[in-house]
Amino acid sequence: MRMAIRSLWKRFAQKHPGAAQFLMFFLLSNGITLLQMALMPLFKAVLGMTDMVNTGFQVGQLGHNFDGTPYYIFNYAAGPLSEGGGGGFAYFIAVQATMAIAQIINFFAQRKVTFKAKGGLAKAAFWYFIAYVVITVGAAAAQGLYKAPIYELFISTWGMGALGETLADLITMIINCAISFWVFFPIFKIIFREKPREKTA
Repeated sequence: MRMAIRSLWKRFAQKHPGAAQFLMFFLLSNGITLLQMALMPLFKAVLGMTDMVNTGFQVGQLGHNFDGTPYYIFNYAAGPLSEGGGGGFAYFIAVQATMAIAQIINFFAQRKVTFKAKGGLAKAAFWYFIAYVVITVGAAAAQGLYKAPIYELFISTWGMGALGETLADLITMIINCAISFWVFFPIFKIIFREKPREKTA
């Protein structure tokens, strides 16, 4: 059965290399997303027991919200989410640590399995890091549009408490991963592009 599936995939990849590459990227990215979903509650629970949850981390103001409050790229106000806070520095570290671990694994997995790149590891890693920083900042800035309403809906409006907080975590993570997915694929296509070998006479 396994050999038949492998043979079928090989024929498909030979006939449709672009589609096969995208499908493999999609499967690996979803696996990485599941890993993030497993790691995030763990990091959040551990760091939530520290005083970092009461230390606000609001950086990079970009004007104001419609209600006049400051609009931050990274907006993690002091206090637990369940009490109306933003999770503080603890939540920021939990998010960034989870993303960093997932993206490191993603880099090597996509390089080896999806794009089968063999050269320029240091150069590819450098450009991937630059892209990761830019995308992280962009995705964090975009969170200001949907993060607060989602948490407000699940925790307060629907009165789901801790369960609502967990569900809101998952939804915001899925949105963030979706943004990364569509941005990273063309970036990977560029940084893992293999130079054609020169033909020998």
